[in-house]
Amino acid sequence: MTETLLNVENLERHFEGLAAVDGISFAVARGEVVSIIGPNGSGKTTTLNLVTGALRPNGGTITLEGERIDRADSARIAEHGIARTFQNGRVFATLSVADNIEVGLHSTLQANRPFRSLSNVFLLRWIPLLAELFIAIFGTPASRREQKRIQAAVEAEIDRFEARLGPRRDDPAYSLSYANRRRTEIARALALEPKLLVLDEPTAGMNPSETAEVLEQLLELKAAGQSILLVEHKLDLVMRVSDRIIVMDGGRIIAEGAPDAVRTDPAVIEAYLGRRRGLGGVDLV
Repeated sequence: MTETLLNVENLERHFEGLAAVDGISFAVARGEVVSIIGPNGSGKTTTLNLVTGALRPNGGTITLEGERIDRADSARIAEHGIARTFQNGRVFATLSVADNIEVGLHSTLQANRPFRSLSNVFLLRWIPLLAELFIAIFGTPASRREQKRIQAAVEAEIDRFEARLGPRRDDPAYSLSYANRRRTEIARALALEPKLLVLDEPTAGMNPSETAEVLEQLLELKAAGQSILLVEHKLDLVMRVSDRIIVMDGGRIIAEGAPDAVRTDPAVIEAYLGRRRGLGGVDLV
């Protein structure tokens, strides 16, 4: 039996009475690639925001490896092992590519963030701040070893995108093309070595050649056993990389299954294109 990594039960999120996510349930197994597709406004990105702590649900539960995370904030969820990219790419414009990737590793720091558990205690949060300042100025053997580990992780992610990011590792993010900003964001998420990688339209704004590169990288991650929860509008990519596809419409799941089954599901075809046309060149009539 495949081990369940992420489990979502009866998840709900309302905005001023409108059900953006309306009681959905699904799971992601360890090593599985699950894609969520659907028309604009169907609740896909809202679902990712709920899973990653950017939004709080109005109902339902989310568990990662059996531990509830639906009341945790984004920082705590990242520490639990979920990393994500955003629909509108988010990088720090004035930081270099390497520094942007290093930011993604902040939640893994131990020696450079002593007394981190006190940062959530209002009256005591000054203690970790002073300790971090001391280490930043003077350093310790443990903090220097940790910094070497961080640098090795950054270099590994730059090497993953060597042809595109290698020559630009020290360039500020604002000088990058849109596609390279997206690659930087993906590299930052992967640097965390997440249990679950959450990608929101990773190929948005990319041309066919750039999209093909990202597809190959996703297939490599899949072959390496990386669990992925993906939202993507480019159905050719979705059909090739996914083990299972969830289709949403109106905040609800209307279909779920293997790519070939979803491709020919009448409810999916109607939601996307109307009754007379199929997905991926498949006609029903």
